Parts: sequence; C-alpha cells; structure tokens
Amino acid sequence: MKLFHYYRSSSSYRVRIALNLKGVSYQCVGVDLVADGGAQYAPEFTALNPEARVPALDTGQAILTQSLAIIEYLEECYPEPRLLPRDPEQRARSRALAHLVACDIQPLNNLGVLRYLETELGHAKQETLAWYRHWIARGFTAFETHVAANNNTFCCGDEPTLADLCLVPQVYNAQRFDCPLEAYPNILQINERCLALDAFAEAAPENHAPK
Repeated sequence: MKLFHYYRSSSSYRVRIALNLKGVSYQCVGVDLVADGGAQYAPEFTALNPEARVPALDTGQAILTQSLAIIEYLEECYPEPRLLPRDPEQRARSRALAHLVACDIQPLNNLGVLRYLETELGHAKQETLAWYRHWIARGFTAFETHVAANNNTFCCGDEPTLADLCLVPQVYNAQRFDCPLEAYPNILQINERCLALDAFAEAAPENHAPK
C-alpha cells in the first residue's frame, strides 16, 4: 500500500497509527501542503484525490480518501487488533470521541482555514492563534469530561481505539500551537500511554519529516 500524506497532518497521522497497529506494510509518499502553495493542488495529486486533501491510501485496487473512512476500511480488512470495541455502547462512544476531534475540532483548525483567515480575511497571526486555541479549548473540555467519567486506561477501555487514534495527533498539534493543556489531565495521561506504544511512537511526525 501507498499512503499519500503530510507528516504534520493530523488526518495522516491517525492513519499511520492505524496502519502500524494493524501491522500493515505501507510506503509513505509525501505531499507537501506548504511549499509553493501546496502540492495537494498539483494536477498529478488531484487526479488521485479531487478533494486536494491528505491522506489518500492506494490499496493497489483503489484510492481511498478521508481518514476515518480509511481507518474503517482497515478495520474491516484487518480485524485484529480491534480499533472499535466489541460492545455496541463502547463502540458508539469511541466513534463519538473520534468525531468530536475529526469533525468538530480539526476541520476548524486545519491549514486551509488558518490560511483563509489570514490571507483572505486579513486576520493577524495572533488572531488566528486565538481562533485555534478557542476551538481546542472548547473541544478538549468536552473530551476531557467524557474520558474522566469513564476512567479507562485509554479513551474507551484498556486498549487503544479509534478515539485514541484521533486524540493523539490533535494533542500534538495543540502542543505545537502552544495551547494551554493543564486543564485536561486525563487527555494528557491517555496521550502519554499511547505514545509509549510503538505503533503510535513510530507514526509521530518527527519520524516522517522530509529529509
């Protein structure tokens, strides 16, 4: 398999974790979202993914897009280890927490939105940073409440699930933007436990930065 990705993209990061946890062999193909206006807009990439977004996974049979859809595909093709709990309620909780990150927080703070705020709407970098931190705080406050109530090793039990795959990259980006995280001790503890696992550590952006 080939994973078209950007090393700091949280969507790409979560798919790298899933591939590692599943033990699937894959080749990373970098798509630079920053240099020269963004390689995601180049015709050779939009031919693969008309959305002009990463990640895209070439399975050898098809090109798959959208990180959560890719992870669900991997879950169906490679059932073990499970990324969605067997219990229906826990499975729903894992999906809900994943969506809290992937659908509520991350889309408002992705590179395209931040660029638009500055280049098209004329906001200063400090205003853009305030925007970023606002949506992190709002989303993480809800996430923290959920995981504190469950009191599990990971987000939804004693093993990482889809929720953890989405949380860890978002924590990485929040730290990169110097977001205050002291109010989220359970999130930070779960993040630390995840990063102690090889599958998470090997997927970290610093291990996939362009050389």
